[in-house]
Amino acid sequence: MTGRPKRKRPITITILGWLYIIVGAVGTTAHYADFRTHKPMVNEFVWITVLGAAAIASGAFMLRGQNWARWLALLWMVAHVAISALHLMRGLVIHSLMLVIIACLLFQREAREYFSAG
Repeated sequence: MTGRPKRKRPITITILGWLYIIVGAVGTTAHYADFRTHKPMVNEFVWITVLGAAAIASGAFMLRGQNWARWLALLWMVAHVAISALHLMRGLVIHSLMLVIIACLLFQREAREYFSAG
C-alpha cells in the first residue's frame, strides 16, 4: 500500500476513459481495414497508429488518475478538430462541439480534484 488516500474517480472520467480506449482501438482497427482497399502513404499509417495509441493510452491512464493523460486526451481531440478542418464543415462542427464537451468534463471540479489528488 502506498499510504495515499484512495481517490474516488468521477463517473464522467470513467466513461471518458473507456470511450477513449474503445474509440482508439476500434478506430485504428477500422482504418487498418480500409488499407485493404487503398494503399496508405507511410505518414498516414504512422499518424493513424500514433493517434490510436494516444487515445488508448490517455483513456487507460485517465482511469489510473494520471493528470498528463487528460491533457493527452484533450490534445487528441484538438488533433481531430484540425484534421476535420481539412474535410467537410459538418465534421469540423461535430468535432469542435465534442472538444468543448470533453474539455468541460475533463476540467470540471470533481475531475480536477481527482487528477490533483495523486
